[in-house]
Amino acid sequence: MDTSLLVLGIVIFLALAFDFINGFHDTANAIATSVSTRALTPRRAIIMAAIMNFLGAIMFTGVAKTIGGSVANPAKLTNGIDIVIATLIAAIIWNLLTWWFGIPSSSSHALIGALAGAVYVGAGADKLNWSGFIEIVEGLVFSPLIAFVIGYIVMMILKYIFAYRSPHTVNKGFRTMQVITAALQSFTHGTNDAQKAMGIITFALVSAGYQDHLEVPMWVKISAATAMALGTSIGGWKIIKTMGTKIFKIDPINGFAADLSGASVIFTATMLHLPVSTTHAITSAILGVGSAKRFSAVRWSLAGRIVITWVITIPISALLAGLIFKILF
Repeated sequence: MDTSLLVLGIVIFLALAFDFINGFHDTANAIATSVSTRALTPRRAIIMAAIMNFLGAIMFTGVAKTIGGSVANPAKLTNGIDIVIATLIAAIIWNLLTWWFGIPSSSSHALIGALAGAVYVGAGADKLNWSGFIEIVEGLVFSPLIAFVIGYIVMMILKYIFAYRSPHTVNKGFRTMQVITAALQSFTHGTNDAQKAMGIITFALVSAGYQDHLEVPMWVKISAATAMALGTSIGGWKIIKTMGTKIFKIDPINGFAADLSGASVIFTATMLHLPVSTTHAITSAILGVGSAKRFSAVRWSLAGRIVITWVITIPISALLAGLIFKILF
């Protein structure tokens, strides 16, 4: 077998492994509120999320093109495959570590940080597209702030509308509505997160000379969508526990508001071809909703630890990818 083809096969395997891990790491965020409020049983939530993730993943490619060409131009890298291997190994390690400790860290931050670090060490600072990298980071930074504000506003509106209704009746109705918003959130997760693996595979294909454009081949779409759906089917109970029970006590109306807010931010980013962190968007929406419900109800110490993880993910992933590149190549 041709050596370059074998190495490309390793890249594709690692990219799909990253997507699989992303499936049980990040999708847990999408269904955490609906599971914690018992709007859906864990089994039904996971099956629904897997299906909606798959559908979302195969319908859009804009984010994949951004990932594939904004951080660096793969056609100008002589060792692009090596860079991608270091990137994926670093991102996978960080995802598994944060999953093990039940911290809803960002797969997007891990991947972008690792890619930037691997390009910097493997090809030099001049090969890193700083403007494209900064634009992506800006989207990753501002999206959770926007999600927080939207979550707060949506919850305040719902509090005003249903202020004089029976809490039992309100929550019963919103428990049904949560099924819809959980499905919507899982769909939007697929439209954005699954494309990151697609973008990395396309980056590798261009680097290896197997194609000269950033269009995502259909087999890449289906492979990435399937890997994420399979990962989703495994579940991510550690993350679900953190998101659904430890930040604040979530009622169905809160879960509805958080899901709707998070999904709107993620899908808007997808339409703008911006890779955002679904973890950040969903967590920030939950924090915004919790603040609107009662500011003191939010466990801000836990929220603070989550935010610290967000802040350190990009630099740690970049350093880790650079170190792995040095060791392997």
